[in-house]
Amino acid sequence: MIELLRKRLERYAAADARAEEQALKEILQEVTLYALWRADFFELAAFQGGTSLRILNSLPRFSEDLDFISRKPSPDFVWAPYFETLGEVLAEFGIRCELVDRGNMDRAVRQALLKDDSIGRQLNLSFYGGSNSRKLKVKLEIDTSPPQGSLFEYHYLDFPLDFELCAQDLSSNFALKIHALLCRPYLKGRDWFDFSWYVAGGIAPNLKLLQNALQQYGPWAGEILTVDTIWLNVALKQKIEAISWIDAAQDVAPFLPVTDQHSLKLWSARFFGEKLRKLKFKKREDEKY
Repeated sequence: MIELLRKRLERYAAADARAEEQALKEILQEVTLYALWRADFFELAAFQGGTSLRILNSLPRFSEDLDFISRKPSPDFVWAPYFETLGEVLAEFGIRCELVDRGNMDRAVRQALLKDDSIGRQLNLSFYGGSNSRKLKVKLEIDTSPPQGSLFEYHYLDFPLDFELCAQDLSSNFALKIHALLCRPYLKGRDWFDFSWYVAGGIAPNLKLLQNALQQYGPWAGEILTVDTIWLNVALKQKIEAISWIDAAQDVAPFLPVTDQHSLKLWSARFFGEKLRKLKFKKREDEKY
């Protein structure tokens, strides 16, 4: 099985230690997804977030964590019951990892951490292995009480072997990304890189899901909102004008190939104002024009 991972690493053609580390993490992420399928995890949960876009839709940036949402509220969810199957399946590929349940039952978002220093020792590393002995870490995170309104779809992947997973559809994923960039209490340039990617792809956000998310968590929590195109354009315009775009670009740069970092020089309120102008919308069933 390790030969599958070795061939996968060769496809990355990593040019330095950072690129090689990111390739190793992404391989570990993909094998972990396969292991979660073997553990029947996707009967309960759906894949979402930046790594889902990277793996399922070729988002051109690296993403560190595996993010999931419960397909229905799951207040009793804990990670530990999945660890036995996860460990067994990863071992089939020569990966001897440490799994740590970091979940707090008082919080809706439950975390686990996968730590591994075995995969790098078994592969032909040109950069990372000779200069860094740190363990690779992949955080697993699931929202056990997500806002209502997500749509889901199924994907079939063939690495490391054929398997199926449930994922949030792009429109719903985009809605929660907009929620993050409007409500996150700190600046994360990766949010805005993803926003630009969605707009370029002509993806329209799931406005009903976004409304439910805004009413559940963030500055608008508990308010009665009607999130239509006018409301969202105003909220995003205010956010765009308030951001330090130099800081945003610096945040996302390490997650991009060097050749893709040149476009970050364009990042400004004017640049994202134009992106906002191109944002597409679908008419909500309850929206009046």
